[in-house]
Amino acid sequence: MCGLAGVFARRNWNSDALQGIASRMTGAIVHRGPDDGGIWVDASEGVALGFRRLAIVDLSAQGHQPMQSMSGRFIVIFNGEVYNYRSLRRDLESMGCVFRGHSDTEIILAAFERWGIQQSVRRFIGMFAIAVWDVRLRELSLIRDRLGIKPMFVYHHAGVVTFGSELKAMLAGPEFDRTIDMTALTSYLRYLYVPAPRSIFQHALKLPPGHILTITDPEAPLPASTAFWSAQRAARQGLATQFSGGDEDAIHELDSLLTDAVRLRMQADVPLGALLSGGIDSSTVVALMQASADRPVKTFTIGFDQEEFDEAAHARAIARHLGTDHTELHLTGADALAVIPDLADMFDEPLADPSQIPTFLVCQLARRNVTVALTGDGGDELFGGYNRYISGERMITGFQRWPRLLRRFSAAGATSLSPRSWNQMRDALRPIFPGAGRTRLLGEKIHKMGDLLRADSTSGMYRSLLSAWQDPEDLVVGGSSDRNADATLGANDSLGLMERMMLADQMSYLPDDLLAKVDRASMAVSLEARVPILDHRVVELAWRLPRRFKVRDGRGKWILRQILYKHVPPALVDREKMGFSVPLAQWLAGPLRNWAGDLLLSGEKDGILRGKVVRREWDRFIAGDSTNSAGLWGLVMFKAWQSRWLTSASEYSSQYPAPII
Repeated sequence: MCGLAGVFARRNWNSDALQGIASRMTGAIVHRGPDDGGIWVDASEGVALGFRRLAIVDLSAQGHQPMQSMSGRFIVIFNGEVYNYRSLRRDLESMGCVFRGHSDTEIILAAFERWGIQQSVRRFIGMFAIAVWDVRLRELSLIRDRLGIKPMFVYHHAGVVTFGSELKAMLAGPEFDRTIDMTALTSYLRYLYVPAPRSIFQHALKLPPGHILTITDPEAPLPASTAFWSAQRAARQGLATQFSGGDEDAIHELDSLLTDAVRLRMQADVPLGALLSGGIDSSTVVALMQASADRPVKTFTIGFDQEEFDEAAHARAIARHLGTDHTELHLTGADALAVIPDLADMFDEPLADPSQIPTFLVCQLARRNVTVALTGDGGDELFGGYNRYISGERMITGFQRWPRLLRRFSAAGATSLSPRSWNQMRDALRPIFPGAGRTRLLGEKIHKMGDLLRADSTSGMYRSLLSAWQDPEDLVVGGSSDRNADATLGANDSLGLMERMMLADQMSYLPDDLLAKVDRASMAVSLEARVPILDHRVVELAWRLPRRFKVRDGRGKWILRQILYKHVPPALVDREKMGFSVPLAQWLAGPLRNWAGDLLLSGEKDGILRGKVVRREWDRFIAGDSTNSAGLWGLVMFKAWQSRWLTSASEYSSQYPAPII
């Protein structure tokens, strides 16, 4: 895991100028690679490639980047890992290739020379963001792995192309127009992340997963990127060639493939461990790691003083049963709150997934002992783990049978009372109807159902389930919805509704929220996070497996559970899904109230957010008439981001000091 950055512009910059540009850009992301750095420039072409290295494989100078191929044709900078580099090396050696060291970077270059870029990346098993300059063709190619595990941002404006692992690298570049993309901002407020290919800035984009962007002329408009792999194609091919075996056959097939994926990701020349929450996904990864290891695997968990957010006891039980070398750290709410002032710097594109806080804290804990940590990300999206897949499909299918007029009347009735009023009614009826009184968050669920009923289409209904704000356009000056963000669900009518939901999440929520969160949180402490469940071979097999292997008896991840049960008793893992979060509503109404209020009510006439609407929603929340803490957290995180990245750092720290805990 490392950081890369570079520039391509025909501006008559000399070598010293290009060196200086690349040095500033990589200096902004030194946290991604504290072990080594390097720069390569070609002033005649206006190209500079910069790199920061976190040494994982081949710790010697032979792994230094930028690296040039044996013939001198290709110069590469590479963030990530190609896990099957050893088998690729054997193939290349049989063809006469000779290698100087033992890094996967050398294998990438030799593969490009032997097979070409497009065919080579199809052979790679791994996570990677690659920038490669072709000296012969005088062109720059930017490449992102199939699932979007590693980031690649690209900026293009006024004849200058810059790129990097994080936006802050480009912000430190030769020039950067900070005009906000208002459509991207609107999408962010809906989903709490910015869906690719947009970024928060108008002239920057995120390279989509599984794509290659080749640039020959920085003065011309950016060409369209080309896909070498896509989740959509994997889904269609998998559903067209469904697995025909029985339960035991399917379990054996996935178990073998996951075991191989885990073993490949246990290759490292530095200390390695795993993040363990005690849930199905991380427990499965740790169980397979321990089965493949000759010593106790190092595992890491954090616990909180709030019981409803604390999974430490579950993780401890799993670790004890598997015999791992387990480290557990209990944190207070104050420990978690102390992270908040750093979030805007860590996430240089707004991201308001509240699990970013515990994710950072567990990465920080792990980094004290290891440099690489495996995680369980991806299991929900591949194997139907989210409740919204099961209950959402049931609700959407049922409501679609209702006449539109009936849906609208019902929606109006459901939202005629505030969530607090619905909850008060529930409490008043508890003595008469004890069963109804046990329903948690009744008012919130009724309002969610009302929003779903108001939607006119299947994609609109699923969008409503995902939306922090149902009408984010009302919050943004000149805001408009990105119709492409909903296209995945509507463009795959041949798939079942649950499969369409899962595909939509694999193409957007997974790379743009979950994986972005893990990348920034882990890289902030120079920890490499690896995600074996998102091996593309596992993804392709998951699409070949009929639904009965994912959802059975009303529960998701059936097949993952069967694999885990080989190592852990069901009683240790079969419980209600908790998630990895924090008590947002309590924080916003309590210790963060003054800080958040000051942020939200600042700059009411800055031409970005509609100040009156923001003030109204904040007042409703404080008065108890709104429970939309997630939506307000999205606004708070945007305002913190705006203050950090659209003003100087000193202005930010003086205007909005850290919240007092």
